[in-house]
Amino acid sequence: MKTTKVLITGAGGFLGSYIAKKLSLDPAYELFSFSRSHYANLEQLGVHQRHGDLKNYTDVKSALEGMDAVIHTASQIGMWGRYDDFYATNVTGTENILRAMKELSIGQLVYTSTPSVAFGKEDLCGVDEQTPYPSEYLTPYAATKSIAEKMVLAANSKKLSTVSLRPHLIFGPGDLNLIPRVIEAQKKGRLKIVGDGNNLVDVTYVENAADAHILALKKLSPDSLIAGKAYFLGQGPVKLWDFTNEILKLAGLPPVTKKISVKAAYTLGFIIESLLKLIGKYDIHPPMTRFVALQLGKSHYFSHHNLENDLGFKPAISIKEGIARLFT
Repeated sequence: MKTTKVLITGAGGFLGSYIAKKLSLDPAYELFSFSRSHYANLEQLGVHQRHGDLKNYTDVKSALEGMDAVIHTASQIGMWGRYDDFYATNVTGTENILRAMKELSIGQLVYTSTPSVAFGKEDLCGVDEQTPYPSEYLTPYAATKSIAEKMVLAANSKKLSTVSLRPHLIFGPGDLNLIPRVIEAQKKGRLKIVGDGNNLVDVTYVENAADAHILALKKLSPDSLIAGKAYFLGQGPVKLWDFTNEILKLAGLPPVTKKISVKAAYTLGFIIESLLKLIGKYDIHPPMTRFVALQLGKSHYFSHHNLENDLGFKPAISIKEGIARLFT
């Protein structure tokens, strides 16, 4: 008999859909989703779909009526755009979730954050969650996700248990963002190695990311080790450009060989951002930004000790197997 009602925001998205699919197999949970659109795949899973706008408090509160827990994966992602647009979804949307949960006495919130909240301009090599938030962000996505994460962690209490997971570079079948853009850029001859090609990064196979969220849901309580904490989630580290070339090979494309220095890519990103701001163009995916230059040229991988120790999580699917599944 189903006893726990869980609402997933962003269940129609990449990560959210995997969480919904996996959690739907557990008879202890009755699943609900909250989004602006209706999704046939969620209907097939038996997920009750509630619709509305995350930025509208009335919609959010109505969607959360009767819930026992929330997994909040929905956010505006992207390396470029208007700050106010990111703020409205990522900050105001999360404020609405927290406010409604408190008013409705809903006790568990698993929040999907990003390691970008800890990334400034320098390499991050094997660091843990004690790494401070940087003083400056180069993208409104990271800046607004940082604000939202801080709110989520500050909201942790005996009545509302919260935890924040920071999955890094999620990949897998159904991804419409990371891998497709890499493949498209290489097809057009635009892809270049930024830096010396030896930078190390964490990546996360999507099913492992989903597993971690579900495990967090099941373990989260006022007295649990994970309550009120943030955790880096990933696998690796791997050499970013070796990882990229392995994917390109499976896609039937040649490896990336052209190079550009981190400094040159960063400068190019600055110029492009300045021009786009000048003409007020925010609705495109620019070929380079300062943040993207550093993400492609710097190392950013993390210690997973705390996630393993507190949550008991270890990835079930290896990076190698995950890459193989991309094209099957």
